Amino acid sequence: MNELAQDITVTPTAETLPRWDLSDLYQSAKDPAIAADLERSEQDAKNFAERWKGKLADLPGAELAKAIAEYERIDEAMGRIASFAQLLFAANSADPETGRFGQTTNERLTDISAHLLFFQLELNRLEDAALEEKFQDPALQAWRPFLRDLRVFRPYQLSDEVEQVLLEKSVTGRSAWNRLFDETMANLTVTLDGTQKPLGEALNQMSDADREKRHQAAEQVSAVLGANQRLLALITNTLAKDKAIGDGLRGYPRPTSSRNRANMVEDEVVDALVAAVDADYSRLAHRYYKMKAKWLGLDKLQHWDRNAPLPGSDEQKIPWDRAKDIVKDAYDSFDPRLGEVVGRFMTHSWIDAAPVPGKSSGAFAHPTVPSAHPYILMNYHGRTRDVMTLAHELGHGAHQILAAKQGYFQSGTPLTLAETASVFGEMLTFQSLLEAEKDPQRRRLMLAAKVEDMLNTVVRQIAFYQFETKLHDERKSGELSVERISEIWREVQIHSLGPAFEFTPDYDVYWSYVPHFIHSPFYVYAYAFGDCLVNALYGVYQSGTPGFQDKYLAMLEAGGTKRHKELLAPFGLDATDPAFWRKGLDVIAGFIDDLAREEEKQGETA
Repeated sequence: MNELAQDITVTPTAETLPRWDLSDLYQSAKDPAIAADLERSEQDAKNFAERWKGKLADLPGAELAKAIAEYERIDEAMGRIASFAQLLFAANSADPETGRFGQTTNERLTDISAHLLFFQLELNRLEDAALEEKFQDPALQAWRPFLRDLRVFRPYQLSDEVEQVLLEKSVTGRSAWNRLFDETMANLTVTLDGTQKPLGEALNQMSDADREKRHQAAEQVSAVLGANQRLLALITNTLAKDKAIGDGLRGYPRPTSSRNRANMVEDEVVDALVAAVDADYSRLAHRYYKMKAKWLGLDKLQHWDRNAPLPGSDEQKIPWDRAKDIVKDAYDSFDPRLGEVVGRFMTHSWIDAAPVPGKSSGAFAHPTVPSAHPYILMNYHGRTRDVMTLAHELGHGAHQILAAKQGYFQSGTPLTLAETASVFGEMLTFQSLLEAEKDPQRRRLMLAAKVEDMLNTVVRQIAFYQFETKLHDERKSGELSVERISEIWREVQIHSLGPAFEFTPDYDVYWSYVPHFIHSPFYVYAYAFGDCLVNALYGVYQSGTPGFQDKYLAMLEAGGTKRHKELLAPFGLDATDPAFWRKGLDVIAGFIDDLAREEEKQGETA
């Protein structure tokens, strides 16, 4: 029997699924500890500025190390409050009181941060030679990764006065537009089967086995997004212009450069990734979706067919407890140490899985602060894909826990590496299920589903990146109309997904619901970076490399203390080598080859 089909007795519902308990941070938005911590943080920040401002250049290494440690302590206390506000809002973005609490908290934290702003600016004004001299003290050596990453932005740093203005204006600038987008999307509803439901329900129904249901859901999504196009285009245009102003002031050569700097990856490495995926669109997406159209008996696929289950799929709802067992077993089989970390999320109330109105769509793992623990948000509907999402987010969570020993400033990884543990966890889960499945037809369906997930992660995300690049480049010449943004979207989708699709005009509006374009410009390539990296890494694991698990856990525990070249070197991998990306893409192409061979076999026996 298919392992996923065992013990199917309970259909997951919002009432039976876990909600997280945020009391490890604070009891509620009205918890008096929040006000007390804000007061303490403000006083600590003022005292810190009075003690250290204007004095860093003259400090010996040990004293500078002491100052950084104090700065980290204050910032982590503020991070705990910010995390709580963000998680509350994510769980119920439609609640006005939660929105007000989040905005008020953000404004207060921004005011407090203004007292601390001098510190990083002053650190970056230290000359390299002077800083190297201070590094002679072992106490400061522990902060070398923090200072290394901070000084990446040194060439783009503005005067203290300008940085202060940009910080204080952020709450009425980018942050306010982000909030408007979130609240707008959280309040959008559709009508399905005569019932009003959140937009996310329609997006979920676009994976239904019934083509008419998929079509109806797609029409609802198109209608509600279409009705809000002017607002969503205004938000997009404003934020693109806001970014262009900031980039221009700082002297970044192109819109993607600031993201690449934050990811600690060279522009050229990202260009090589994008070029490699673009060159493989026909070998990957175009080829696969041509096969899928044939399997579905269609001359052309519509956009609502992209995630359609394949004929023969009889996917049953997977109970939450079964999903936890599947994922935990996969991690345990790889290494019990990693399985134990993943298990903590399952035995504590650290996961919010119920799909309820007002909740953020999608999924994430929030690291909060090292003195607490991460939390995971997802919307569990009982599909195999949701099991993979659980495996993905638990990978993030485990990574965040293991790296916490590096401290608040040095535990976080760049986005390019942040996806490593999550995608690797997905691959572990998928491979364990594939090995357990003996039925050829089910194996074929599982393999096809995995290919689709990988295409969504690699091809779709790079297409998103190309859309953003074109949009931001054109925004330099003036505000883009709704029609022009939609035209760019359509051009990119046709190029990436290929001739198997007939994109109808109603799909032109789908750019407007992608939150990454609003919250984290150019974030999306990190998914493709992580997927290709993991494909190459998993190949090393499958080759039986001695000590792989120890090296892998050490990589996760390193957090942000090492760059991608240092982290991958023990595995014999190098992301600066153009052939590196080909290794990752070859894995996807190999799965598609397997599907093609299965199709040929079925044709011969028919």
